[in-house]
Amino acid sequence: MPSCKVLPTAWGIALVAACLAMAAEQPAEKAGKDAAKEQRSQFLRIARDKEDNPLAMQASIVRCVPSDSRRRGVAVDLVSAVHIAEKAYYDQLNREFAGYDAVLYELVAPSGTRVPKGGAGRSDSPVSFLQNAMKTMLELEFQLDAVDYQAENLVHADMSPDEFAESMQQRGESMLGIFARMMGYAIARQQGSGKASDAQLLMALFDKSRARALKQVLAEQFEDMEGSLLALNGSDGSTIISERNKVALDVLRKQLAAGKKKIAIFYGAGHMPDMLQRLRDDFAMKPTRTRWLNAWNLAAEE
Repeated sequence: MPSCKVLPTAWGIALVAACLAMAAEQPAEKAGKDAAKEQRSQFLRIARDKEDNPLAMQASIVRCVPSDSRRRGVAVDLVSAVHIAEKAYYDQLNREFAGYDAVLYELVAPSGTRVPKGGAGRSDSPVSFLQNAMKTMLELEFQLDAVDYQAENLVHADMSPDEFAESMQQRGESMLGIFARMMGYAIARQQGSGKASDAQLLMALFDKSRARALKQVLAEQFEDMEGSLLALNGSDGSTIISERNKVALDVLRKQLAAGKKKIAIFYGAGHMPDMLQRLRDDFAMKPTRTRWLNAWNLAAEE
């Protein structure tokens, strides 16, 4: 079995980017804010009660089927991943995944990698440190620790670290450039001034229910993760989003050719707008329904 050494790319960078965006975020005008929420609600959203109090951060499962009736019976579900979440969320995903012929999963790792039960171990990288800190403060679990990657129907559908590095070199990309683009997005959102969310973060750190309060602050940023990763992708695509999506969809073609009919693509929510567009353009598929799973519990304790 190949080594389980993985490259902390998209999901680690997304977490870092969320923190960067959070520091620069400013509240928008209500109409603009509502419009933005409507625009980004297809893959990640915050469910609220009638008084607008947050109840849960939810991730979607979007079912796509062929437009051609002759391919009836084929279904591809885009399962948006939240990489640090409640244990109950991952338990539900494991139950959902058991019903698919194949689950194509995101992980920059050597071809054929199978994450052992309990996770792939920890590195000493700054991204790994941040992930551990967020897990502890938010009282959540890691995706790699909680998802059963040993299930027979789970299929690795991502680049290897060497392929990832080669693609970045060919495209003239760098980690520094990625962070610069993320920062540019955050600064652009800062225009319009107002009360910065860093004050909300400080208040959350001293809240008696710190984990819940922090999740409420961070969920607002994660809800916009789709926008920040689209900014990262740019008009010409990127290794982190479009090139990795191409690899995943090449694996999808092979699974369909092998006769698999019910397939899930389990990737981060920021990948899904590009993934959905490619399913439309290259596979003649269309979305037909959306279900929502609770990834973070944000409700106030009673």
